[in-house]
Amino acid sequence: MAIRALYTGATGMGANAFNLDIIANNLANAGTTAYKQSRANFEDIFYEHFKLPGVQDNAGNITPTGISLGLGTRVQSTEGDFNQGSIIPTTGDFDMAIVGEGFFQVNDGVQTLYTRAGNFTLNANGDVVMASADKGYLLEPTISIPQDAINISISGDGVVSYQQQGSNQIQTAGNIQIARFINNQGLLRQGDNLFTETTGSGSPQVGDPGTEGRGQIRQGFLEQSNVEPVRELVALIQTQRNFELNSQVVQAADQTLQTVANMRRF
Repeated sequence: MAIRALYTGATGMGANAFNLDIIANNLANAGTTAYKQSRANFEDIFYEHFKLPGVQDNAGNITPTGISLGLGTRVQSTEGDFNQGSIIPTTGDFDMAIVGEGFFQVNDGVQTLYTRAGNFTLNANGDVVMASADKGYLLEPTISIPQDAINISISGDGVVSYQQQGSNQIQTAGNIQIARFINNQGLLRQGDNLFTETTGSGSPQVGDPGTEGRGQIRQGFLEQSNVEPVRELVALIQTQRNFELNSQVVQAADQTLQTVANMRRF
């Protein structure tokens, strides 16, 4: 019946509208530091089976095929693309990029969060924090820099060192640790370029940069978003066309129902 086609077309329109929202978010974050683009995965939903394949008829013959009708589509999952974004140089002493796998660890005072964004700075106490419009997230483990520190250096393996004015002695402020997850797709996005661990991501494997598959740190660089605008625009056009096709299905079903309703018996 045409009513079934109405609901099937509606599922396609809803799924493509959701995909449009994901593409819009990707394009909106094309300039966001270390943003990881997302994509929607779809699946077909419940099938109504009128005749099963492989059934024996009255003559003893096995039917090679059956008769089934699908009832539409739905969003199966949203999947993040954690491929490396491009690295650009900056002038900030505390700007850092991870070249390879891993996340910086920060703390909001309640829990540990994870980020690829390395736009760090100092707060009023001299602690290294991730700059945020709401508040500073403390780098974990905490690293403090004296007010009179000069020649601040961050090595590839995470050692933070500096000199104090009037002294040639190099002092160490601490070591930056990097966290890896067995399944990055299981991380929960929190906004502010932050992720939290879940049972799906597994527990963080924390260690020095450059060890056990963790990326190294590059001081004076920032990782850019890995959104490819051209690919997103192509996906946008494709999503629009898919939405239009499903809307035409709804229109055709509506016209069929209208024809049935206008039938007269003579």
